[in-house]
Amino acid sequence: MPAYRFIALDAAAAEHRGVLEADSARGARSLLRSRGLIPLQVDAIAAEGAPEGTRRFARRRMNAQELALLTRQISGLLVSGLPLERALGALAEDADRAEVADLLQAVKSEVGGGHSLSAALSRHPREFSEVYRALVSAGEDSGDLGAVLGSLADYLESSQQLRSKLLQAVAYPVIVVLVAIAVVTLLLTYVVPQVVGVFQGAHQKLPLLTVMLIALSGFIRHWGWLIALMLAAGALLLRQVLRVPGPRAAVHAALLRVPQLGRLIRGLNTARFASTLAILSGAGVPILRALQAAIDTVSNTVLKADAQEALALVREGSSLASALSLHRRYPPVLITFIRLGEQTGTLPEMLQRAAAQHAQEVQRRAFTLVTILEPLLILGMGLMVMTIVLAVMLPIIQMNNLVK
Repeated sequence: MPAYRFIALDAAAAEHRGVLEADSARGARSLLRSRGLIPLQVDAIAAEGAPEGTRRFARRRMNAQELALLTRQISGLLVSGLPLERALGALAEDADRAEVADLLQAVKSEVGGGHSLSAALSRHPREFSEVYRALVSAGEDSGDLGAVLGSLADYLESSQQLRSKLLQAVAYPVIVVLVAIAVVTLLLTYVVPQVVGVFQGAHQKLPLLTVMLIALSGFIRHWGWLIALMLAAGALLLRQVLRVPGPRAAVHAALLRVPQLGRLIRGLNTARFASTLAILSGAGVPILRALQAAIDTVSNTVLKADAQEALALVREGSSLASALSLHRRYPPVLITFIRLGEQTGTLPEMLQRAAAQHAQEVQRRAFTLVTILEPLLILGMGLMVMTIVLAVMLPIIQMNNLVK
């Protein structure tokens, strides 16, 4: 729905500025009048490069760090006693990006029109997930929205920290692989032909390793573009195949069986599932709704299917611990914590402990894998370069022996 930036006056002649969504400019003015405001100016917000008549509320999506910071700021302002509408307006004025300011102004307009914050956020599902909106709704129902938003900010920050640490762990091996590919490609396509051409002109019988290197170099120089095209097409084909439920489930099941990688994937999904369920149940969200939202954070298809089956069993009256332990894919530690939480009435606390433990386990396993991969990658890169150098040096050694 198109968005409009407005300036209006209320009955006390106080000026109001903001953003609202309506079918047309006339609809926006009617919406303002229904709120007791007198519209002075209503302008459509246009996407960059969009033609007149197709103007829409286009913006770049907030990243996880911006969302966590915004949540923390709203929580702090509400806890300090500032009304929600004024808090949103203050943050909109202080926003670094115009897109975020427009988003906050739109939410403020909805809140000012009598909607709840969760209802206002539901109009922007790209920026605010189902888990986020469920927690906001629970905070509004409990009457302590500021504290709930503070817990939500903690959850978002911890998730961002885990994601950042995993990216840091993966960055070095990826860089090493890319550098190795670039170095070997440069040697085979430029350096080797320049050096080996001298030996070919001498009509000397070349060593087998050198002949193989010359053949590989020629193949890459003539057909390298085809190899790159085939790799790109294979990647696109694999991406399309993984969108089909059957093949995607088979691949995800196979990944879970890989010795170290499977445990890493299982731990990462378990940490997401447990932390989401912990914060939702702790905020008072009904267990079935909280469980469904937690399932949506699970990325592995097989684990998600197990959780969906557990949800159905819980709906029928089964305990969550016994339902999740049915297929034995979720870690026993999580099942034990859930069982203790159900028996003692401290399920959110037990889930939070399980989430923290599995997050630490994920970090440990990730850094362990990187520690193993780093020397292997360096050794592999060294062997490739050494093979190329040896293939170049063998004819030189052979010629020296002939001269002697």
